[in-house]
Amino acid sequence: MTDHVTEIIETIDTDAGTARVTWHRARKARLVLAVSHGAGGGIEARDLRALAAELPAHGVSVALVEQPWRVAGKKLAPAPKTLDVGWRGIWPALVKPGLPVIAGGRSAGARVACRTATELGAHAVLALSFPLHPPGRPEKSRADELLGAGVPTLVVQGGNDPFGRPEEFPEGAYEMVEVPYGDHGFAVPKRAPLDQGEALKIVTDGVLKWTSSLG
Repeated sequence: MTDHVTEIIETIDTDAGTARVTWHRARKARLVLAVSHGAGGGIEARDLRALAAELPAHGVSVALVEQPWRVAGKKLAPAPKTLDVGWRGIWPALVKPGLPVIAGGRSAGARVACRTATELGAHAVLALSFPLHPPGRPEKSRADELLGAGVPTLVVQGGNDPFGRPEEFPEGAYEMVEVPYGDHGFAVPKRAPLDQGEALKIVTDGVLKWTSSLG
């Protein structure tokens, strides 16, 4: 579906440097979903692209957020506190349309959204591929960040994510959508009984159903 205006790119100065927001606006928006990238990639991630393509036709404007380190062309993300500073600096632009804002992100971006949700007044949190722990290090859990978000939260997690499979997650006040066979980037192996398009449809359908329940 393409029932939205041409994307608009906005640059924003933050205390962590210059950030960038690529807007995919709904014609009759009721919500804003702001999603940032992970520590090793940008807004070209397949799940972020899929959400930006699908949600505006359903009344959800999507803001794809690029952290200052990424805009500056650096290859490695800074410390979590610096990521939070960048996200806080972007927030005024996200709330400017006057709509409830869902704070979201993939991987490291999901951690940022969880850590700052209550402070910034986020309507909800979308955590894509939440990195529950470093690969092979389940004892290094980041569950407290997820459980401490303090607002309605949806986790979308690959069934084979080395940063935390769905069954590893603790019980808590959040919802979970599993992408069967998906890895940390929701890629599915060729031998899987679903193809890449079907895997991404699980992501977008799950997010759409959840956003419609938020009111």
